[in-house]
Amino acid sequence: MLVTGASGLLGSAVAQLLVTQGHTVRTFQRRPAPVAGATDVLGSLTDPDALARAVNGVDAVIHLAAKVSFTGDPSEFVAVNVDGTAALLAAARAANVGDVVFVSSPSVAHHGSSIVGAGAEPADPARARGDYARTKAAAELLALAADTPEFRVTAIRPHIVWGPGDTQLVERVIDRARRGRLPLLDAGAALIDTTYLDNAAAAIVAGLHRMEHVHGQALVVTNGQPRTVGELIGGICRAAGVPEPSWHVPGRLARVAGGVVEAAWRFRRFPEDSRDEPPMTRFLAEQLSTAHWFDQRHTREVLDWTPAVTIDDGLARLAAHYGG
Repeated sequence: MLVTGASGLLGSAVAQLLVTQGHTVRTFQRRPAPVAGATDVLGSLTDPDALARAVNGVDAVIHLAAKVSFTGDPSEFVAVNVDGTAALLAAARAANVGDVVFVSSPSVAHHGSSIVGAGAEPADPARARGDYARTKAAAELLALAADTPEFRVTAIRPHIVWGPGDTQLVERVIDRARRGRLPLLDAGAALIDTTYLDNAAAAIVAGLHRMEHVHGQALVVTNGQPRTVGELIGGICRAAGVPEPSWHVPGRLARVAGGVVEAAWRFRRFPEDSRDEPPMTRFLAEQLSTAHWFDQRHTREVLDWTPAVTIDDGLARLAAHYGG
């Protein structure tokens, strides 16, 4: 089977789990993936020849490759996340692939207001916040529209995946806390779901194994243990031995400021593949100041899956990773 985007943290965890389960695994991404026992095919979603090589002879695809950023050239998000997904689906159908797991995000259905005990609401590109969320929403709709009995597709939406080695949340929290540049919005009181890395990987693989029960559906995946933003950030800081945030900013002010910073950031120029991100965006401010936790009963039932690692166990593993 094929795993796209396996050079990333979650993609490599998914590919490694499949190898551990005894599957023959091929990975596809622009740089080599750190997955022992898998075969790399290097290339881009925007290269039809590379895609054809990647899908040739595989029976299933788990698609994680995407442009993930808070800001950037909107056309790049479309080219990779929307057009790249469409090209992958076409190549997979042409190669007689049977099953596709599209790895999505709950942000595809987040409109900026609180989410309290919801399920997987329909992806909504018109109302999703930011270029990443909008293009992932459009790509998810394409993927699910391709579902048939002969070409089965499901969308798995893991929410805020974190763990050792995570650069999207953990390293940013630690870096900004160490420099004293990490405020809590609205005192960090917003209640949010997150997903420990191993649990997210296991749920995605479960989607493949349970395709008969989940194809045509989108499923949100979380630990099902909502914590306040303040509790989660504090736990990460303690695990890494850095000071916890001690200053607060009103969420409404942060959302306005984030919109201004995001607009200004578009005029900055960085080297290709730079990880430099704006200190705040409107989407990030909304994520840090509004509740977003989800009803996991349907997800667990149809995937026949429950999280194996609790939030507290995950924080203990994080502390061990940082030598605590």
